[in-house]
Amino acid sequence: MSARLRPRGLTLLEVLVAIAILGMVAVLIYGAFDGLSRSKTGLAKINDRYHVGRALLRRLAREISAAFISSHVPINQTLMVRRTIFSVKDQSPIDRLDINTFSHLRVAANSKESDQNELSYYSSADPAVSGKVDLVRRESAQLDLEPTKGGTVLIVAEDVDLFDLKLLDPTTGMWTDTWDTTQATGQPNRLPLQVRVTLVLRGGKGGKPIKFEEKVPIAMLDSLTFALPK
Repeated sequence: MSARLRPRGLTLLEVLVAIAILGMVAVLIYGAFDGLSRSKTGLAKINDRYHVGRALLRRLAREISAAFISSHVPINQTLMVRRTIFSVKDQSPIDRLDINTFSHLRVAANSKESDQNELSYYSSADPAVSGKVDLVRRESAQLDLEPTKGGTVLIVAEDVDLFDLKLLDPTTGMWTDTWDTTQATGQPNRLPLQVRVTLVLRGGKGGKPIKFEEKVPIAMLDSLTFALPK
């Protein structure tokens, strides 16, 4: 057989060039899939932030609209076992809200609970992350003499930039930053006509904050007195 017809293999240089080209193609494919994966993860996180904000505003609207205060107290003040409150303290960046509502959902069978509860919303700094502030919710199904303490505390929104409450005073028609039914210098025995809730969460698209806002009307503006003698 002549040398011209003899089978010819790849040279070492050709093998190295082929491997280099294959490696470049593999890197490009990996980069494309990695970019898609990062984009998908980023969009999922942003969608989660929107979901948290919308769900929290729905919950707040249901709870605030069912707020109440009661004037039912025993003649003998030493026999008093519960106190109701509607209080908003103007704090930065998260206002504090302490209220009694008819929004409690009983989930345990045969539990000695009604639809009444104590609710609080306030800030809690994350000890593991500097500068990160979370919004927490406290609920107690048992009304007592300390309407701002006790119950179960859970984080309802992480990394909150702002939680602001404005209250519409029905007697003046003006929006105010604070409310306190426990003080004679505040708003005793009456509730605001509306509460404007502004929630701003960090972690939006391009690092921008996500803003949610809603106005919540309150059904019962005056203190409950239906069982008092007239």
